[in-house]
Amino acid sequence: MPRRLGDLEDAVMTRVWEWNRPVTVREVLEDLQRERSIAYTTVITVMDNLYQKGWVRREVEGRAYRYAAVSTRAAYSAALMNDAWSVSDNPAAALVAFFGMMSAEQRDALRDAMRVVQLGPGDSSGEAGR
Repeated sequence: MPRRLGDLEDAVMTRVWEWNRPVTVREVLEDLQRERSIAYTTVITVMDNLYQKGWVRREVEGRAYRYAAVSTRAAYSAALMNDAWSVSDNPAAALVAFFGMMSAEQRDALRDAMRVVQLGPGDSSGEAGR
């Protein structure tokens, strides 16, 4: 399980995920500078750290790198939820507490996700996963 991203790592990865294309340090820097004062070298360091940790891959383009996400934000969120749930001494109680914290929209999304998992890929009969 990957460890939780730090605040700046998350800010960088949010851009990489949202833009959904290979990005340069300069692009990320310019977007981050709309919110905060940050140095180019800081963004390079964060992007390199994300590369070393396996969150992004990179390809050389001229004298710079282009970085792309290795997985999706949804996969990252799922891994965090799974990790939190798996370390519980009472997983059922943890799920009940979690579900109790959910908004109506989140519960609807959960119902939709459960239907997808129960149907399985390519199965419209409702029999897969039962």
